[in-house]
Amino acid sequence: MNRTDILNIIINRKVVAVIRLNEASHALSVIDAVVQGGITVIEVTLTTPNALDIITELTATTRDILVGAGSVLDASMAERCCKAGAQFLVSPILRFEVLEIAHEANIPACIGGFTPTELYTAQEAGADIVKVFPGETAGMNYFKAVKAPMPHLRLMPTGGVTLTNAGEWLQAGACAVGVGSALLDPRAIAEQRFDVLTDNARTILHSIDASSDASNKHTII
Repeated sequence: MNRTDILNIIINRKVVAVIRLNEASHALSVIDAVVQGGITVIEVTLTTPNALDIITELTATTRDILVGAGSVLDASMAERCCKAGAQFLVSPILRFEVLEIAHEANIPACIGGFTPTELYTAQEAGADIVKVFPGETAGMNYFKAVKAPMPHLRLMPTGGVTLTNAGEWLQAGACAVGVGSALLDPRAIAEQRFDVLTDNARTILHSIDASSDASNKHTII
């Protein structure tokens, strides 16, 4: 797949599971549980121990999933992620070097911004998606306000996305959502009750489907 193919998959699937863990021992089980729940775009943050090894192992499989690297802060990190097999890169900050390295590897880059100027600058520089972080500080009304004069922006919030409001974020103008803490119940992980994560993933997707159905009904009327 090339950069455009991967970008289209992310936008079509609408949800990126942000995997940020304090230890790596349960990482593959956590990801398997999320995938079983229907979320198949996975961002493994570099703050997770052994993140690059996890990315390499996941991309070596033949499963229908996308695996990217998150919390990519500089060129060195970006290069190591590409070598590990990451299929997209995500940065919480406006770092053009991350963008350039991703595009050299023919994969999408999602770099961060917050103010309207940063969001516009990121996309004008070639960001495939602009990560709005922290999303809970911006809020959905902020998305609507920014998108009014700049409807072409492809924005993805991370932070503030819950199990039940993902669909609302998309209606507010997000092209996709990043979901981390709401999805990864730390107590369930500690107790190895990974079925809880599967149910969480299904709840998020149900939220998106319900919002989509409501919008379609409104349009018909």
